[in-house]
Order: sequence, then structure tokens, then C-alpha cells
Amino acid sequence: MQFLSPTRWSNEVGLVPATGGTVTNLTRSGYEDGFPRWARKGEVLLWMTDRHGARDQSGWFREMDVYAAFLTRKAWDRFKLDEGSYAQVVDKEKEKEKEKDKDKEKDKGKDGEKEKDKAADDKAAVKLPDPVKLELDAIEDRIVRLSVHSADLAGAELTPDGETLVYLAKFEKGYDLWKYESRKKEVKLLAKLDAEDSASFRLDPEGKKAVVLADESMMTVELESGKTKPIKLSAKLELRAEEERAELFEHAWRQTLKKFYVDSMHGVDWPAMKAAYARFLPHIDNNRDFAELISEMQGELNASHTGGRYRPTRPDADATAALGFFPDPAWSGEGVRILEVIEKSPLQTAGTKVKAGVVIAAIDGKTIAPGANWYPLLNRKAGTPVRLSLLDPSTQKRWEESVKPIGWGDQGRLLYERWVRTRRAEVERLSGGRIGYAHIRGMNEGAYREIFEEIFGRAVDKEAIVLDTRFNGGGNLVEALTVFLSGKVYYRAVPRGRQIGSEPGFRWTKPSIVVMNEGNYSDAHCFPTAYKELGLGETVGMQVPGTCTSVWWERLQDRSLVFGIPEVGYTVASGKLTENMHLDPDHPVDNDPAIESAGRDEQLEKAVSVLLEKLGKR
Repeated sequence: MQFLSPTRWSNEVGLVPATGGTVTNLTRSGYEDGFPRWARKGEVLLWMTDRHGARDQSGWFREMDVYAAFLTRKAWDRFKLDEGSYAQVVDKEKEKEKEKDKDKEKDKGKDGEKEKDKAADDKAAVKLPDPVKLELDAIEDRIVRLSVHSADLAGAELTPDGETLVYLAKFEKGYDLWKYESRKKEVKLLAKLDAEDSASFRLDPEGKKAVVLADESMMTVELESGKTKPIKLSAKLELRAEEERAELFEHAWRQTLKKFYVDSMHGVDWPAMKAAYARFLPHIDNNRDFAELISEMQGELNASHTGGRYRPTRPDADATAALGFFPDPAWSGEGVRILEVIEKSPLQTAGTKVKAGVVIAAIDGKTIAPGANWYPLLNRKAGTPVRLSLLDPSTQKRWEESVKPIGWGDQGRLLYERWVRTRRAEVERLSGGRIGYAHIRGMNEGAYREIFEEIFGRAVDKEAIVLDTRFNGGGNLVEALTVFLSGKVYYRAVPRGRQIGSEPGFRWTKPSIVVMNEGNYSDAHCFPTAYKELGLGETVGMQVPGTCTSVWWERLQDRSLVFGIPEVGYTVASGKLTENMHLDPDHPVDNDPAIESAGRDEQLEKAVSVLLEKLGKR
């Protein structure tokens, strides 16, 4: 079984009697151990662990290995045999099997009818494996790393003879099927699957084939040759949509009841809510309204991380591309005039004459009339060259250029980078170059790498840092961030009297301040709350709603539907739960939209002012 380590949110693997009793912890590693599987008819237990694999810079694991515990000394002794000794053992076992078969043939001849009856009874009965007497004394000496390389794993099994580890690992595009013969020390790629979204497999009882589900394709893979064979499936579905929605509604209600982070349900009569909202079910005939019904029902709980979502997959949906510029709203002539070309825009190519003030008169030969909606001309054009007819009103010169539009999301990232550049420049100006700036866009490993590079690269020589968390939607990074900002110098590296560094070398040891606002959510509420609890510094901005919980998002059997439940709550030192406990800033500043539109950021101004005052007192 997989279970939580006492007092620490970390997984361990152990054994517990089926009748109940004390858990025997097999791993005791402090690392993440999970996904246990039986092997060798119960004599071996496999699991995955992250103790050797590569880790994210923020501390979370990326790769895992397969470990095995040999639960009997006989199985352990067999595993340790060299090739020659193992071959002798196998030969002896085959001889014994032959003798058994001969004895069975003799018994058949003596009493054929009884044997037929017995065979029929045996066939009808469930064949249970022979019981295994577990030998757990000094079990730590019979635990080994079975895999020879760490990897992003999606599953692992041992063949019935215990000789071959079969596993799904991702090294390139997606998950592929591999095998490792431990006695021969040979690793081999069995099947190139390139499963990008999901992959799983099971071995057949004889250990000759693997039945693999890779993304949405099923196949068999022969373990000896690696030969693959598609599994043809056909099925008919009679969908009674109204009844399905009723069952999904019941499921969402019940899961919320069982998983909500406090059993008090925030004082809400949850059975009454079920009755109140179930009466709308007969009037709903689409998933969009159904998701809204779930949201309304869960909304009665007044909690974050709740609600239904409808996310249909539409390959034929409209997808407007972008050219990477701001249109000039004051322009009333033909086409659309460029107010500003965004940095790294598709319009910034070598040799281009496109600049602010130039007019895009036509796209792919289709003229843009004054005031016309020109966005449909870029529908489904991302990554595809388009021809722009251009006009410079100052010279009346016309020309054409070919560009490749980008997706709307890609343009959003360019706009985000533009915003960060302007915030950084503003902090530089306001502080006279003394204070650095970093914005953390999300609570994830990628964002952590960005701020690490920003702070220890661009801002390494600054006297303090402004850490901007505004509009951060959350994730799981609060521990890594608080540790990063909590450094205190205990050594200075000084070869021949010249300081070249200090320790800790991977933590910020100078003053910091956190800027936050109403757009902070989930872990972006946890972080400034923890920052304050630990006394790491002050906060500036606006009140952050109390949304610090860990969520369980569940995708329903209708894959277009998802709903969420805040499953784990957190308490601060006082014992108060952080869910619905808003965080007030030390320095409240509400950015005035009129002032902000003129280019000023009052929250940043206050953050720099507070830090400069602190630096002046040092």
C-alpha cells in the first residue's frame, strides 16, 4: 500500500494485513515512494521512487526509479544468482515440472471419470495463488534499485519469472516501452510509442506480451522481439444523456461531501443543497448549463477552488492569429494604423520597413475598409505566411511584406514580457539603480527558474529586491520561494582577501518586499501569508482573498466536464485556517486607473520607497 508519512506530506510504501493491523513501512526514505505493485506471486514488491532522479530547481522531482523489496529470502537468493547458477536452477525446475506432468498422466489412466469431474471442478473454481510467508526481518537488506537509469516513468512491471523489468519511460517526444534484463545488465527499447499525453500497460499472465494503451491507441508488444500489433476495438454506445447528467450530478455532490477540506461544510446543509439544485436537472440539455449548475451548487459553500467547467474540444473552432502590434484607435482611414510594434513581434524581421505609423491596408489581397473588423482575415493563420499590403502615410509609399502571424496566446506572452520590462525599468529609475525587480507569473518550476535567473543574474549586485506577485494564479511553490528569500550569510568566500561570494549561495540574503493584489489566487495567497508568518519582509498592494487550499480537480467520464474541490486546508501558527482568511498588506495601495494609464505604478512606487527607507537605516 501507499500511505502518507506521519506528520509529513510525503508518500511511503508498506505492507498491512488484509484483515487490518499495523503498517510495515518498507521504504522509510523521506523521498517520494509510490505506485506499489506485486511481482513473483507475492514474493517481490515493486514501487517507484524519486531518490536518485533529476529534480526541478524548485525542489520537485522530474524522474523516478524502480525499487524492489524481496519479501522472502528464497526470492532474494534467486535474484543474486549469476547467469550460470540461475540457468542450473531453471533446468532443475523444468525437470520437476516434467515429473509432475508424468504423474498427472498416470493418474488420468487410473480413474478417467473422476479426473474429468475434478478437472471440471478445478476449472469452475477460482484458482488462488499459494500463500507466501513473508520474512520481514532485516528486510532493509533485501531492497534494491532495480532500474539502471532514472526517467520520467508512467509504469513498470516485472515479468512472472522475475527476470525482466518492463517500463514506460519518456526521454524524447513521449513515453516509449523499454525492458531491462537485470541478470544480463541489458537495456533495450521495445516499442517507440511517442505517447505524449498518457501511457499505461499490463503484462499477460505468461509474461510474453505487454498490452499497451498509448494516448488513445491500444496494441500488444511482444517482449522478445518488440513486434507490435494494433488491437482493433469496436463498440456501440447508447447514451441516455439525461440519466448520465443525473449520475454525474450525484457523483459531484458526493465527492464534495467526502473530500471538502472541513467536514463542517462551512456550516452549509449539503443534503439540502442537493435537493435544491437537483430539481433543475430535468430542464438542462447541454453540458455548458450543467457545469454552471455544479458551480452554483458548490458556490453555496463560499470556498475557493470549486465549481464546474465546460471545456469542449473543437478542432474546427475559430482561432484568430496575431501580428504583434497595437492598433491606433485614433486612425479613421483605410486599413489599420500601427501605434506600436511589440518587442519580438512577427513584424520585427530583418529588412522590414514596418514601424509605428505604418498602415496595414490589406491582408492577403483583401482590402480593409475604414472602421472594418479586420480580425477575421487572420482566422486560422497562425504559423502560415500572409501577405501584408502596407502604406506609409508620411510618404504615401506602398509596398508588400510576407509575415508569419502567431497565436493569440503567444502574443499574450509578448505583452507579459513587455509589462515586466517596463516594471523593471521603473524600479531601476525610482531606486537609482539600487533595487532589483522580479515578477513571478505562476507558482511553478518554470516561473521559479525565471526569478532565479533574474535575481541572481540581472539583480545579483542590487541591495534589495522587489518580488512582484500580482495577478499570479497559483500552483505549488510556496516552500521553495520562502526558503529562497530566507537566506542569512554564514560564510564569505575571500581568496587572498578578495570576496568572490558568500554562503548560502542559492538563497537571497538581502532585504526584499512583496507586491500583491486582488488577482493573487491559491498558492499566490499562501506565499505572501507564509512570507509574513516567517517575518521575511513587508507587503505592499491590496488585500489578497483567502484562497490558500490544495485542490482536487476531477475530470468526469464526459471529458468536457471538470469540477473542483478544495481538499486540503492549511493553518497558520495561530491555528486559523487560511481558506477565507484574507491577507491585508502592510502598506495598502490601490492603483488609480487614471494614474496607471498615464504610466505610473503607485504600488511599485511604494515598494521602492519602503525598501529605500530600510536601506537608509542599515
